[in-house]
Amino acid sequence: MGLTTKHLLGIRDLSKDDISLFLSTAGQFKEVLQRPVKKVPSLRDITIVNLFYENSTRTRISFELAEKRLSADTINFTASGSSVSKGETLLDTVNNILSMKVDMVVMRHSASGAPHFLSQHIPAAIINAGDGINEHPTQALLDALSIQEKMGRLEGVKVAIIGDIMHSRVALSNIYLLTKMGAKVTVCGPPTLIPKYIAQSLGVEVSYNLKETLQWCDVANVLRIQLERQNQVLFSSLREYNLAYGVSRKLLEEIKKDIVVMHPGPINRGVELDSDVADSGQSIILQQVENGVAVRMAALYLLSNRNN
Repeated sequence: MGLTTKHLLGIRDLSKDDISLFLSTAGQFKEVLQRPVKKVPSLRDITIVNLFYENSTRTRISFELAEKRLSADTINFTASGSSVSKGETLLDTVNNILSMKVDMVVMRHSASGAPHFLSQHIPAAIINAGDGINEHPTQALLDALSIQEKMGRLEGVKVAIIGDIMHSRVALSNIYLLTKMGAKVTVCGPPTLIPKYIAQSLGVEVSYNLKETLQWCDVANVLRIQLERQNQVLFSSLREYNLAYGVSRKLLEEIKKDIVVMHPGPINRGVELDSDVADSGQSIILQQVENGVAVRMAALYLLSNRNN
């Protein structure tokens, strides 16, 4: 069976079968990445543009590496130093790129809904690499693959998403995916960083007590405090946040439970996560990075229609 969608705009649009197909295909590509020769000709003669209107390190490198592993031709675009700084619109930019016969667009944008807007106006397949505070679908898929590898399943796993829920596109995509796949989700953080609607509309539990949440969960996915997206003061200081909601070695020893620790990066060490936890045996953060390449290879391959 193939995907039910032409684009990967968000997890919200995917069926359970779509998610399973992404994860199983990523598993196959992960095997490819263990070989001495890590390159396959799956997307030879496919041209992909990486359209990044927002700064990125991990996601961009991961997509570029995935494209190279699949033998695709790639074009890298950044808003700074381009005609965007001269006033060119998003649609004009993309139409100019498409006139060069581009097949797929990987897009990151600070405006929520930008990839959805683009999908209505151009024929190329679009992968959302993060749009505003809306979604980050490939991050949720790689997080799910990492949990599945560690726990052996997704259904029934207790996952705590901890931190700045309000401004996190990673949180929203993870909630959509995990609840669809039968996991149990609790969000935890200061009341000012958790949207009021979230329990009723998304079917998750809400907690403001970090210790109780860690005692409940099997997996803790710790999120970065996104100060760049906050236009008002939502907590007293980073030090106070760390004391109340920072995941430390001392706290994990107190709960006497061996939970799995995740983080989408970049980590604010000493704020939401202490270094001795991020670098510990409980952490699967580097496995998440490794799985990111396999998941993005799967997304590019499945949306290229080369698998038909």
